[in-house]
Amino acid sequence: MLRTIDKSEPIYVAGHRGMVGSAIVRCLQQRGYRHIVTADRASLDLLDPHAVQRFFGETRPAYVFLAAAKVGGIHANNSYPAQFIYENLMIEANVVHAAYSAGVERLLFLGSSCIYPRDCPQPIRESYLMTGPLEKTNEPYAMAKIAGIKLCESYNRQYGTHYVSAMPTNLYGPRDNYDLQTSHVLPALLRKTHDAKLRGDARIEVWGSGTPRREFLYVDDMADACVFLMESDVADGLFNIGVGEDVTIRELAETVMRIVGFDGEIVFDASKPDGTPRKLLNVDRMRELGWRSRISLEDGIRRAYDSFLSEIAQA
Repeated sequence: MLRTIDKSEPIYVAGHRGMVGSAIVRCLQQRGYRHIVTADRASLDLLDPHAVQRFFGETRPAYVFLAAAKVGGIHANNSYPAQFIYENLMIEANVVHAAYSAGVERLLFLGSSCIYPRDCPQPIRESYLMTGPLEKTNEPYAMAKIAGIKLCESYNRQYGTHYVSAMPTNLYGPRDNYDLQTSHVLPALLRKTHDAKLRGDARIEVWGSGTPRREFLYVDDMADACVFLMESDVADGLFNIGVGEDVTIRELAETVMRIVGFDGEIVFDASKPDGTPRKLLNVDRMRELGWRSRISLEDGIRRAYDSFLSEIAQA
């Protein structure tokens, strides 16, 4: 049995300015945690092992959420494979080892559902990891995340740490990336549809055939699951975090159009890659622990669009 978390002890959230890390910070604050440690890229380069070791030595966190990562959609993964594998390997290796060196007992590593084989059975169970070939369009990123899982498992086995890995499905929400060249499908659709509405376009173009199925989780639900895992007596292992339901890309695009208020047509460009045909997570392990998502896709997209409009207004 792990000791109860003391809400006054320092908790380091790596990647606190990103969509995932900022949601974890919000969740911790809402739950009354009083000592949240953060550092932006200007003050701490997570690619520098010496800087990371110094930071841990100075701040001495008791718990760590490792949400820092280089992320992007199909186009970004295809264009910058070396950066995706190198930067993610370096970040996770530096943070995990520094955490161990500083005596951090509890750490949660954030991965991605793209770690699973491209054509594995659906819904995807944690046990399907490394049972088949990965999706080629994001293989370098997925390999780095698999390495992070194995890193945590290895430190647990050799050093007796309690490092847990959480694999969320496709995430969206406040502080998402809306750059059409590097974003994931849902924020890209929001941005593209919003811009088309403002220009008065008659149509929007969407990559692929529209038939792949995807699962989407609002980022505040994901953060709630991560804090739930840290507060539980889970000592190790891999946990899928999702909603247990999926939609086609066409259905997603139609939902986004309705929420944004764009009444044009969708044109699918089948010459562009679809990626994995289906990616739905089996979330039985989290449900057995007592956690399940609460924010519906419709409600989540409305919240995400409101946040997007707010970010535009502030900019």
